[in-house]
Amino acid sequence: MSDLSVTLIQSSLHWEDTDANLKIFDEKIDSIKEKTEIVMLPEMFSTGFSMHPEILAETMDGKTIQWMRATASKKKIILTGSIIIEENGQYFNRLIWMLPNGQFAFYDKRHLFAYAEEHQHYTAGNKKLMAQVKGWKIYPVICYDLRFPVWLRQPPEEEERYDLLICVANWPASRSDAWDVLLRSRAIENQCFVAGINRSSTDGNHIYYNGRSAIVDPEGKVIIRKDKDESMIQYTLQKDTITDTRKRFPFLQDADHFTIQLKSWTK
Repeated sequence: MSDLSVTLIQSSLHWEDTDANLKIFDEKIDSIKEKTEIVMLPEMFSTGFSMHPEILAETMDGKTIQWMRATASKKKIILTGSIIIEENGQYFNRLIWMLPNGQFAFYDKRHLFAYAEEHQHYTAGNKKLMAQVKGWKIYPVICYDLRFPVWLRQPPEEEERYDLLICVANWPASRSDAWDVLLRSRAIENQCFVAGINRSSTDGNHIYYNGRSAIVDPEGKVIIRKDKDESMIQYTLQKDTITDTRKRFPFLQDADHFTIQLKSWTK
């Protein structure tokens, strides 16, 4: 399998201002000079982590989707991040996986952050998204999902296992120690690369984010991490690293078989 080049854009966000956010990401993506195949943006990158979906939500043919389609096509990249979507009278914190040809897939955040009353405003998803790029299996999730290892656990069947876990987030600085540990834990237990992309600066609710976006290898070692300020991580992942780790430490073959029983939030 080929190596995979990824870019994580850690950025401050203009509070509930889609036009301003799309403009800054236009500039940041245009500044990428090295070859990259996947560009990752934070959770709710066009608005910040807002509980005002009735004001900010877009449709699946709205401004931000159109921007993602145009940007992915122009830069010949896969572009991903989550946005606020309205569909059939419900609101979703939805990750978009936009391909260069304009086709896309999506994932609705499964674990809604009740501590911030996210479950009072959004509908939880009930399906996983597994993408494939150059022979890599990639599993994207959103922020709070990172705390729930059962939802992220590798399947016991070898042919269904993923190679890269992507977590797009608005993870506050007050809990950054947990963020660091959870990124490493998910890498260790699933023997995969983990890419965690977080925002920086302070949002409209006066919550401070200190970034700490990172790439972690399949043994849980932090390859690269960016603290606090706006920054960009560009890195090429090597598939041999996964193959070698799983061969030397064949722990996944001893994993338990299990099923997940889904429940829905009651609004």
